[in-house]
Amino acid sequence: MINRRQTLRALGASIGAAGVLQATSAVAQTGQVMPTAAGSTMERILSTKKLRIAVVANQEPYFKKDLATGKWTGFCLSMARDIAGEMGVELETLESTWGNSVLDLQANKIDMAFGLNPTPKRALVVDFPPAMFYNVSSLVARKGFTAKTWNDLNKPEVRIAFDLGTSRETIVKRFASKAQHIAYKTSPECVLAVAAGRADAFACSVFLGLAARKQNANLGDFLMPTPQVKTVTTAAIQYDRDNRFRQFLSAWIDFNRGSGQVREWILASLGDMGITQADLPPDMDF
Repeated sequence: MINRRQTLRALGASIGAAGVLQATSAVAQTGQVMPTAAGSTMERILSTKKLRIAVVANQEPYFKKDLATGKWTGFCLSMARDIAGEMGVELETLESTWGNSVLDLQANKIDMAFGLNPTPKRALVVDFPPAMFYNVSSLVARKGFTAKTWNDLNKPEVRIAFDLGTSRETIVKRFASKAQHIAYKTSPECVLAVAAGRADAFACSVFLGLAARKQNANLGDFLMPTPQVKTVTTAAIQYDRDNRFRQFLSAWIDFNRGSGQVREWILASLGDMGITQADLPPDMDF
């Protein structure tokens, strides 16, 4: 297992997406954190009676949009609806991407962005409550390609796809620096590249990888290279003047993780795709 210092260094080395780079450019140039919207997030949510979150298309089991009804589901929506219910407010969604959601927070378009990995660079511009769950860096290969370790992947002839603006980009560049890196804007583009043989594997979280293999019969093996790289996943929020919203979320996370509710939401969304707990890696503890 890679130690905590190595993992944080890997996750903090680069953010990758243009939106996040724009959000942090002022920090790099002036040494000052870019300001978020003035006032208290908690006061704004309670006064408007709306909790605004970012949603990302084609990211099951995190997010799923019903094209016929426009309704969003997925375990991040289950969490968001519960948070909104506890606060007595309505849930409002804004379609975004993993990379742009940090910029959306900076622009005060949303109050929360679920499913993000905290990194030191991101923490310069947005705040993070405690971990909602843990994940392990993994890949899904094309048929006929296999690898057991990061050393197997860290070769010039290996082609690895990743979506911009995610910790997966940073991890691949850190642990498979000699491989060919193929960047796409979205995860579905990575899946198509591997299915078509244009890449040997695409980097993903365990949940996204299981979902991709379930949905696309042209994909090959599910890879969890050693040493494992474990990542924290939580929601990003704005820095504000009183921290009441962060304190509320910390209590909400402690309660729902401790009671097993977060795990139930995740397993339920996986179950909607026909993925059972038995399909998860045996040593995965989220």
